[in-house]
Amino acid sequence: MPAAGRSRGLASLALGSLATATMPVAIFATRYSESYELLHAGFAIPLALVLALGALAAARSALRRNALRLELGGAARGARLGAVLGVLGIALASSALVAVCVYGGLTYLGER
Repeated sequence: MPAAGRSRGLASLALGSLATATMPVAIFATRYSESYELLHAGFAIPLALVLALGALAAARSALRRNALRLELGGAARGARLGAVLGVLGIALASSALVAVCVYGGLTYLGER
């Protein structure tokens, strides 16, 4: 794969890895912090979504470039793995969003 396609594949892989790690790292950080609570990890949800969408966009671009050049081989593996990690990052951020919404709803109903 040419340098541009390879760099997009690597960017997809890096962004997907960051997107997948964002929510667990945010939750882990609140565990050992005295000034932040678990609910504060919800502020990392938009960051995880942006990173995941960036991973998907970079993977799509790299795979399209690879298909246009009719290249065979393992050069597209990084882009495919980046796309999978991007989807996983979206799933983690979505589940965190659902958890925060359920917590907010239960807190609201409990205070009524």
